[in-house]
Amino acid sequence: MAMSDNACARKTAFRNPADESFTTKALLVAVSLVFLTFFLFLPLVSVFVEAFREGWGSYQEALVEPDAWAAIRLTLLVAAIAVPLNLVFGVAAAWAIAKFEFKGKAFLITLIDLPFSISPVISGLVYVLLFGSRSLLGPFLKSYGIEILFAVPGIVLATIFVTFPFVARELIPLMQDQGTGDEEAALSLGASGWQTFWHVTLPNIKWGLLYGVLLCNARAMGEFGAVSVVSGRIRGLTNTMPLHVEILYNEYNMVAAFAVASLLALLALVTLALKTILELRFGAGIAGGRH
Repeated sequence: MAMSDNACARKTAFRNPADESFTTKALLVAVSLVFLTFFLFLPLVSVFVEAFREGWGSYQEALVEPDAWAAIRLTLLVAAIAVPLNLVFGVAAAWAIAKFEFKGKAFLITLIDLPFSISPVISGLVYVLLFGSRSLLGPFLKSYGIEILFAVPGIVLATIFVTFPFVARELIPLMQDQGTGDEEAALSLGASGWQTFWHVTLPNIKWGLLYGVLLCNARAMGEFGAVSVVSGRIRGLTNTMPLHVEILYNEYNMVAAFAVASLLALLALVTLALKTILELRFGAGIAGGRH
């Protein structure tokens, strides 16, 4: 009798959450939908409503305006530089951390997570201290005609800093979960290090790598804080799309501001769609690597 009571108590204590009543489930779903509606769907819809408030002609004119077009080109250029560099760094860092044991490994992981723990504005200020007019490096580089702050190199450096954890953080748990068995087998069969990487390691991590690149690209194109500090906000020269949106909004040019913002929103939606497709098709491998 005592054993039966204990079994019942354990069954009650570990009740499956799916056994909740219909009312509880409906309430939870309703609260989630209300939250998503007010904090996600309505703001997103309002961006496109405001962007097209004066018609397609005004929308198109706002995007082809010289300063807006310069901001779009600069954003694409910065992402085209920062994302491949972060891809190389992320793969190298994840490979070293997941496949090898060495002193300072925990410190390296901490450094990779550093941009997640500090404000992007602070990271921008770091580059001002490093390359500003009163720093040691700034005047030296300027004497050779190399401009870092208030120029494209500074924007690229700031973007790389805030985005470099994304690829590495997607690959580290995935590669740790896979272990080193495949690489050791390839090496024992006579493959070189590069052959092992290209034909064994890379195919095993390709979907996790693509997932990390998508997140990295979205953050690179939407970064505001760090870029705003190092860019100087020079219209037509050092304004990225987020900075250009802020300037237009402060000038009460709402249609143009929301037109450029709609491009960033479309980028977010495309990234979300690709992310969802990857999770649906290859979610088991990606999720398994994370856990």
